[in-house]
Amino acid sequence: MTPDIAAFFDDASNTISYVVKEPNGRSCAIVDSVLDFDHASGTTDTKSADDIVAFVKERDLDVAWILESHVHADHLSAAPYLQEHLGGKIGISKNIVLVQDTFGKVFNEGSEFQRDGSQFDQLFGDGDSVHIGQMRVDIMQTPGHTPACLTYVIGDAAFVGDTLFMPDFGTARCDFPGGSAQDLYNSIQKILRLPDETRIFVGHDYKAPGREEFAWESTVGAQKAANVHIGGARGLEDFVQMREERDATLAMPRLIIPSLQINMRAGNLPEPDDQGDVFLKVPINKL
Repeated sequence: MTPDIAAFFDDASNTISYVVKEPNGRSCAIVDSVLDFDHASGTTDTKSADDIVAFVKERDLDVAWILESHVHADHLSAAPYLQEHLGGKIGISKNIVLVQDTFGKVFNEGSEFQRDGSQFDQLFGDGDSVHIGQMRVDIMQTPGHTPACLTYVIGDAAFVGDTLFMPDFGTARCDFPGGSAQDLYNSIQKILRLPDETRIFVGHDYKAPGREEFAWESTVGAQKAANVHIGGARGLEDFVQMREERDATLAMPRLIIPSLQINMRAGNLPEPDDQGDVFLKVPINKL
């Protein structure tokens, strides 16, 4: 089955969100949405999410799922806003509990912050499946970038989040708490065992040197042949060394502090204080 796929590119975070529709019906899912955030002023905006809302409503689509590939560290999720306006269930990996435990401590969240994934409507395990109307979604645990990364295989398409980028840009970093280059290698091998013609849809694109246009679709065959980090049957030891040396040179994402605190809450803001004001925490020397 070949789903209908619409991509929405967010310039501020280089994120691609997707609306994935069953080919002969109205049911759809939204993958990796974006809530706009101005870091300097601490204000949110829903322009990116509103583009998706308008798209769905104009086509009279029925949102079954709002899917997260992982707890993003570089943009905020708009899942609750989309759910309020369009419906659907919010889903993520069951390993969200590992991420919540880690960052609940980093941000000193206290016992009031639930670390059981209950902020989400459904937690997925490896081999689980759900449906978008008549179209099945097969769920693969693909940890490495984070412990809670998933790949959603929907018909002839796979939504890999940050695990893989376009072949000329490579693979995800693994140096966040709970990340593992060895796990990432093994997860990529799972993805590359899908049929060569499977379409790969990535979560970000940064235009590799020499490429003029942003891109977000490749294939399993193209990734196996040409991915600059993993292609050509690169071995585990070589990959881990490359990934760890490269990660040591990377700066932290600009929005990592707000993103983690909000996304581990399924896109919800922290509870307001007695005056109705919402605050985020900035840990010092802990990330």
